[in-house]
Amino acid sequence: MESFPPSPTSAKATLLRHFPKEIREAYARSGATNDPAAIDTVVLGVLLDHVPDKARLAGLTLDDSVALIADLGLDSIALAQIVFFFEDLFEISISNAEIMGVRTVGDMRAFVRRKLADLSTAPPV
Repeated sequence: MESFPPSPTSAKATLLRHFPKEIREAYARSGATNDPAAIDTVVLGVLLDHVPDKARLAGLTLDDSVALIADLGLDSIALAQIVFFFEDLFEISISNAEIMGVRTVGDMRAFVRRKLADLSTAPPV
């Protein structure tokens, strides 16, 4: 696993280069401390980055009940891109079966936190 924060030339820094400083800093905190609030900030930033029609966000309160498909307008391609992004960023593996139950922002936050917790408690390979 890469050191935190990622070096400016690392693959992870490249993945995060277009995100606001707040998201990049939250990512650094998430890796250094496994802070759930920092992980949630990164997850929300990634989800919002993949919303195809940003106009959908106007007036929307982004709480845990917001539906990824119905409210944010994500489609299967966007969801696949998000999965790949999380796999690369957090060095986790996500199966199709695992992601099928993720329907809301809250589901996604909990899912990523759980995957990272599992990763941190897994015995070394």
